[in-house]
Amino acid sequence: MVNNIPVEKAKTSKIHNVDFDNLAFGTTYTDHMLVSDFNDGEWSAPKIIPYQPVTLEPSSKIFHYGQSIFEGLKAYKDEQGSVWLFRPMENFKRLNKSAKRLAIPELPESHFIDGLTALLRLEQDWVPQNPGSSLYVRPFMFASGTGFHASPADKYKFIIALAPSGAYFSGKVKVLIEEKYSRAANGGVGYAKAGGNYAGQFYPTQLAAEKGYQQVIWTDDNNHEFIEEAGAMNVFVRINDTLITAPTNDRILDGITRKSILDIAKDEGIDTEVRKVSVKEVVDAAKNGSLKEMFGAGTAAVVSPIAAFGYKDVDYELPELGDSYASKLKKRITDIQYNRAEDKFGWRYKVV
Repeated sequence: MVNNIPVEKAKTSKIHNVDFDNLAFGTTYTDHMLVSDFNDGEWSAPKIIPYQPVTLEPSSKIFHYGQSIFEGLKAYKDEQGSVWLFRPMENFKRLNKSAKRLAIPELPESHFIDGLTALLRLEQDWVPQNPGSSLYVRPFMFASGTGFHASPADKYKFIIALAPSGAYFSGKVKVLIEEKYSRAANGGVGYAKAGGNYAGQFYPTQLAAEKGYQQVIWTDDNNHEFIEEAGAMNVFVRINDTLITAPTNDRILDGITRKSILDIAKDEGIDTEVRKVSVKEVVDAAKNGSLKEMFGAGTAAVVSPIAAFGYKDVDYELPELGDSYASKLKKRITDIQYNRAEDKFGWRYKVV
């Protein structure tokens, strides 16, 4: 038992076969995972079992109607060997927000927080201490109930799996402002972390990659007039000395890194604006030299600087800055995450 959660230990550990100095992102998995099932109107008590395949019937509704949501957060190990999470309650709240939108039963807080804490205490040796590395945490829920009729399932599964990972991105990226495809629409599920949102992004991103871009800047679904997100991240634009990001709505994910950047920027005395940002404003700023920075923000990369963007067959290079907002804000966040600096916001959560 860990935190009163039953544990079925793996017979052997894989940890000795892992090269922690050369970790890809999210492709190596720890020895155990946490599971809970929704049956007969309630979630079962969570338990920890060896990491293993999940068996589902072909008629399971996840395959037919896409009731699938997930979260992403990280566990960090400081120089003393303590393990920390960053704002996990925000992930829990957003998971249930996504669940409600996709007609999935909401999860009890104890299943998420206590279950995650127990799993991380068991797997604490898997949290890397290498610079830039962390233990990626993937909580997810999906419909396991069966039936071909188009309706919510009667059974669901909740799992937390862990993956020691290196840095998500290295270097700056070149992005394409999307003029045809949309990530999400008004009244849709863009604000939820639904699996289908990401499936719909892959094809336009492939088209952009064929043109030499690493990511897509998504625009609104009506006229493709306003920028909204950068790939799977929120996007920030710096015009002169003002940092601007789009407001959250039905189409835009309420990113935890996004919120943290806004709070830290204000603490640093950086002018911030949360408002619509038109493509025309960004292009005009690039032309007249007032566009200083663009970067994506999300759990995996924290901050991903944008080196250039393309729009209507024209590429616009961004300047190289010695003291960029992107680097300053990323350092502030990662110093909090790795327990290297004061956490005046109360965001760190100690696991062990």
